[in-house]
Amino acid sequence: MSENLIQSSHGTPWASWQQAAHLARATWLDPHQLCPPGRRLVLIAPHPDDEILMAGGLLAGFQGREGELVLISATDGEGSHPGSKHWTEHRLRRQRPLESRQALKQLGLDPNQLDWRRLHLKDGHLPREEAFLVSHLTQLLRPDDLLMATWRNDGHCDHQAVGRAAAYAAAARQVQLAEVPVWAWHWAEPDDPRLPWPRAHRLQLDESRLARKRKAMAAHISQLEPDDQQPPVLPPSLLDCLLQPFELVFL
Repeated sequence: MSENLIQSSHGTPWASWQQAAHLARATWLDPHQLCPPGRRLVLIAPHPDDEILMAGGLLAGFQGREGELVLISATDGEGSHPGSKHWTEHRLRRQRPLESRQALKQLGLDPNQLDWRRLHLKDGHLPREEAFLVSHLTQLLRPDDLLMATWRNDGHCDHQAVGRAAAYAAAARQVQLAEVPVWAWHWAEPDDPRLPWPRAHRLQLDESRLARKRKAMAAHISQLEPDDQQPPVLPPSLLDCLLQPFELVFL
């Protein structure tokens, strides 16, 4: 899936996804079933904000468990507004990690208490860094960890590189892998056969978790506001899909 498809597609609205039979059949899971207290979560996000889009509801349950969370930010997200005079790469490189920090606080987490690794890799160029990502993850992982990454066919080159690297490292270390679709909600059709529906599960989010996720997402101002004549980076239709009372994971 190419990034051009993401940019050119109008997006699949949540109303269409509500008709998806495969989605309706996805097994419901309580977040504590997937990652109970005592189990470490290693989450790798291609860009600042992906950790919230992927798993803000799951992360909201880590208040007081920050020591069991490793967050890896692969890039600083400086490539989200190509050609923008307002959101230059220099400004975004500072702004987006600050937004992530504020978002984590909105989830009830203390960013200073968790292992937060910022790799500062170049936004839009993660495919060339896959070997490095595999090495980093392989050295980091412990036997009982849950490794969470963007789905390896998510449609954005960085998301896909992170997904491939995570899949390789998880297999090498024999740890459980959870892949999360983000942009697939935008370009895929309901019941799209390109999605691995037999592996699909829905993590159930109660009202408290979902409310925290919404507040965390609102911290990513650079991605939510129009830039001159350009629409927001994150389309409202995509946010609508990702702010439902569940998070879709492929296990």
